[in-house]
Amino acid sequence: MRKEGEAPVGDPAADEAYDGLGHTHRLYADVFGRNSIDGRGLPLNATVHFGQLYDNAFWDGKQMVFGDGDGEVFERFTKSLSVIGHELAHGVTQFSAALVYRNQAGALNESMSDVFGALVEQYVNNQSAAEASWLIGEGIFTPDVEGRALRSLKAPGTAYDDDVLGKDPQPDSMDTYVRTSADNGGVHINSGIPNRAFYLVAESLGGNAWDSPGRIWYETLTGGSLPPAATFRVFARATAASALELFGSGSPEHDAVQLAWETVKVKL
Repeated sequence: MRKEGEAPVGDPAADEAYDGLGHTHRLYADVFGRNSIDGRGLPLNATVHFGQLYDNAFWDGKQMVFGDGDGEVFERFTKSLSVIGHELAHGVTQFSAALVYRNQAGALNESMSDVFGALVEQYVNNQSAAEASWLIGEGIFTPDVEGRALRSLKAPGTAYDDDVLGKDPQPDSMDTYVRTSADNGGVHINSGIPNRAFYLVAESLGGNAWDSPGRIWYETLTGGSLPPAATFRVFARATAASALELFGSGSPEHDAVQLAWETVKVKL
């Protein structure tokens, strides 16, 4: 429907997808020096209007796919830039740490997508950590749903509370970690814990979250030392090591990372 460099086509989903792919590509290129999702200039393709009343968006290993929503719970998924950034970040993880999609490693996989999805939105809008909403999927619920978004990095467990969907189940620390066999071991649920850790680092340091906090998380994800089956503790230690290498011992960045993991009850 629309190729690189072409003018808007007037289809909201197509134009939103086009813009979202471009914004996400720009964040990785401008901030982290990464050449597309795979680091090697992978062309970004997307399919819109997938299926009938399809309530999801996903990265299929090669491209993006967006549903239009059922019109009752969800509107079209291209309406949220954080969702587009989230799904494309699964590709970055695929081509870097390749975190397995189960249990804590799977929750980290989801958290990486939430973190970089939030950063894309903040970067495009030039929002500081204090100004940002820290919501993933804001605007894709219909007005009938009692909720603001799919997830909140700032306050996991508060994104929605609806008669149909139920209450946002995300924990914000290991004190309320959810042990379940559903959702591949709770990958979309327990991601609230590392999500909040990133938010706390960004809040502590102030300014733009894609700067120091984003660099620490990006280097941890792509640096080559993170095992595919990483636990929260392994990842926490890796972020502390990245902060140490980038900014030094006793730096505000290193201290903020250590305090954030302590706050969410993940031992280093």
